Amino acid sequence: MAETAGRTHRRTAARAAAAALTAGLVATGTSAVAANSPQPSAAAAESAQAPAAAAAAAAAVTPRFALYGANSAGTLYAYTGNGKGGLTARANKGSGWTGVSAILQVDNDNKANGYSEGLWFRETNGNVGYLKFEGEKPVKVGSGWNIYNKLVSPGNIGGAAAGDLLARDAKGDLYLYLGYGTGKVTGRIKVATGWNIYTEIAGNGDLTGDGKNDVVARDKSGVLWLYKGTGNQHAPYAKRTKVGSGWNQYNRLVSTGDISGDGRTDLLARNAKGELYLYKGTGKAAAPYQAKVKVGTSGWNSYKFLF
Repeated sequence: MAETAGRTHRRTAARAAAAALTAGLVATGTSAVAANSPQPSAAAAESAQAPAAAAAAAAAVTPRFALYGANSAGTLYAYTGNGKGGLTARANKGSGWTGVSAILQVDNDNKANGYSEGLWFRETNGNVGYLKFEGEKPVKVGSGWNIYNKLVSPGNIGGAAAGDLLARDAKGDLYLYLGYGTGKVTGRIKVATGWNIYTEIAGNGDLTGDGKNDVVARDKSGVLWLYKGTGNQHAPYAKRTKVGSGWNQYNRLVSTGDISGDGRTDLLARNAKGELYLYKGTGKAAAPYQAKVKVGTSGWNSYKFLF
């Protein structure tokens, strides 16, 4: 893995060993599945750079998560912004992340401070759990989540402070689970149909400057679309607008919020060669991203999960 020169992390939390999921179910509308939980560990890594002074107001609510990658061996690595538009050298932040089919970060402390507090994860048996950084035991969120082929943690889109969860099923129906701020979620709300036309969905923060969290979605022809957030949990997104074409060159799109330190939400894209590109956010709906900048030269395809 080619790595960029790094700086020390703002804070590194102690590794937390996770026990088997034991907490009660939250209503999911699906049947329970027998658990055979993994024993993962994870540590926090926060962004090293302070936002630019001119962007202080925006940065107060813009997510600034580290970028995490988990390889097929289950080792967890983290990268933070280096304050120069790139990423720090990777740091080992955990192990045991096998037997999972999805891992997501979430800001779950109800303070909207811009940092993630833990990870949602789906096991291959369909169980979903939440592991808090520095915590000792995961929280069981639900069972039967293998009905979904895409899970996205887009930040707060339902109006409260904690991060929420989007889930798409095979029919293309999109559901919203509101976060309680504890790792658990409410029962699902159906918010859209027809989303099976998309091969990637990404978002974690405001792309348009209106203070509401947005997402982008890539269709099968490689066109990227912007869905502006409304703040309404029953209809969280406005009608889509076209961002651009040619996005099929990437096999993974992910947003961790502000990477560059300017207070605006960015997008990261990985191609088939294992190169990683940064699209800096503009804060403008008509053209939400600047031209791409390469931030990783090779090796990024070693990660089974990038989040």
